[in-house]
Amino acid sequence: MKAIQIMEHGGPEAMKYQDVADLSPGEGQALVEVQAVGVNFTDVYNRMGASPAQTLPRIIGVEGAGTVRSVGSGVTQVKEGDVVAYSGTPGSYAEQALVPADRLIKMPDGLDAKDGAAAMLQGMTAHYLCHSTYSVKQGDKVVIHAGAGGVGLLLIQMVKKLGGYVFATVSTEAKADLARGAGADHVILYTQLDFAEEVKKATNGDGVAAVYDAVGKTTFDQSISC
Repeated sequence: MKAIQIMEHGGPEAMKYQDVADLSPGEGQALVEVQAVGVNFTDVYNRMGASPAQTLPRIIGVEGAGTVRSVGSGVTQVKEGDVVAYSGTPGSYAEQALVPADRLIKMPDGLDAKDGAAAMLQGMTAHYLCHSTYSVKQGDKVVIHAGAGGVGLLLIQMVKKLGGYVFATVSTEAKADLARGAGADHVILYTQLDFAEEVKKATNGDGVAAVYDAVGKTTFDQSISC
C-alpha cells in the first residue's frame, strides 16, 4: 500500500510518499480502507518530533474515515463493508489503517467520508467542552476564543444548538466572517478591541457563564474577568 511516512523529524519535506507493507488485523482490530483523513496540529507536532517517545519511521495522522475491509478475532462491533470514522489511532496517512474496533463509529448514511474524518477529533473536543467541561444551558452566554479555528467553528454551532449566546474572538475580518457564518452572535476582533471590556459592556456587567479558551497564557486573566 501507499503511505506518507516520516523517516526523520523535520518540516514538510520530511514526509515521504512511498510503498509500505500491507496490513492485517489482529485481535480486536479492524482493517480500514482509508478514504479521507483529518489533518490536525498534532500531525505537525508529530512530524517535528515535539511529541515524546516516537519511533521512526512513522506513518502520521490520527483520524480518518473509510470502509472496513476485514476484522480480527473477537470483533463484533463492525463487519466488512461498514463505513466508519475513527480518531486517536496513529497511521491514518495511508491507504489502509489498523484501528481498534472499539474506536470505530459507523457513519450515518449520506455523510461524506471527508466530513466524517474532519469532524472526529475537533468535533469530540467541541462536544466535550459544551456538554461536559461546562454544560451549556438555554440562554447561557459564553465566550469562545479562536472562534474561526477548527474546534471554535464547531463549538459555536454546538452552543447555538443548545440555545446559548456566543461571543467569539478572532484576529482578522476574514476570520470574523467565518465565525459569523458558524452562528456567532457577537464577534470581537481582539486585535482592535479589549474583548473583556466588550463582553462586560454587551452584558451590562453581568459577564458570561463560561469562557472556552484555546489560547491560554495571553488571555487567561482577561477571560477570568469576563
